[in-house]
Amino acid sequence: MSTRPGRGGHHPTMDQVAAAAGVSRATVSRVINNAASVAPGIRDAVQRAITQTGYVPNVAARSLVTRRSNSVALVISEPDRPDDHSFLNRIFTDPYFGRVTAGATAALRPHDVHLVVVPTDASDHHQVVRYLRQGHVDGVLLISSDECDPLPGQVHALGIPAVLSSRPATPLPLSYVDVEQRAGARLAAAHLLARGCRRLATINGPLDIPAAAERLDGFRAAVAGSVPAEAGDPARAGVPATVPAEAGDFTRAGGEAAAHRLLDAHPDIDGLFVASDLMAEGALRAIQDRGRRVPGDVAVVGFDDSSAALECRPLLTTVRQPVEEMAAEMAQLLIAHIDAPGRSPRSVIFQPTLVIRDSA
Repeated sequence: MSTRPGRGGHHPTMDQVAAAAGVSRATVSRVINNAASVAPGIRDAVQRAITQTGYVPNVAARSLVTRRSNSVALVISEPDRPDDHSFLNRIFTDPYFGRVTAGATAALRPHDVHLVVVPTDASDHHQVVRYLRQGHVDGVLLISSDECDPLPGQVHALGIPAVLSSRPATPLPLSYVDVEQRAGARLAAAHLLARGCRRLATINGPLDIPAAAERLDGFRAAVAGSVPAEAGDPARAGVPATVPAEAGDFTRAGGEAAAHRLLDAHPDIDGLFVASDLMAEGALRAIQDRGRRVPGDVAVVGFDDSSAALECRPLLTTVRQPVEEMAAEMAQLLIAHIDAPGRSPRSVIFQPTLVIRDSA
């Protein structure tokens, strides 16, 4: 007979689960709290009884036993920009953040750990620190893009397990996951040069974001021929050593405005590297608005390989960073730190690849 809650509001108890499984209440508790001392056959019997009765463990009571919340925070920390009032809009519309959330959630699900998304800027860092200090989560996945952001150091000072989404600008004993940003920019440069582009330019992101600075440096170095492995490449004949650059803000509108400025100042551009797919989508619009063909007149390469690359017309050639896999690695590292406090920090660096489509 089922003991699932009915209209009267009856809720199955742990004692009913124990009776259905033919074990003690203490054994049911050990199964619910994932104790290693329970034999597999008994564990299976208790799990069947939980399903049969519809029993739902009391999360608050369970956390008192395990001292865990079974939740981790994905903290997205963005710098304050006086001329930018679209912080939350950017977080929930930029495909990058959705990909991080999807990758981390998929990796945490088998551990029965839930993800809590916490967007923040400098004005409410104190609230985030208070939330973390109060023990609402067991650890933190931290996306911090500003080299001057104090939050990574504040999180480390709390002693809570944490993993960063990129190499910290200031050395910290925290694990992190990153991609070889400069290598990705070199892939873009090599592809544009191989196509025969000679008047190259780039749209970079805000240079207080280390990833944006590294992409700009990597692209300029490759074009200038200062990368040792590529020095003396005959494909560089006639390529100016100085690459014009305009700053964008990792948005479509920012990429479109930056492309217009570049084309005003350098109308002979025939190859463009844009430091994000969203900005590249805006840049394509600017180029086409001026009657120029892509890739016939201007070849364009983006960075990310996000959903925005497939929304571009023509489809965007782009440098792929495996965001979902990187987020999953962050989550696995965090689980390891939660399970083994004091574990030494690790860094995991992914390699980018070039995805060739129609824009270059």
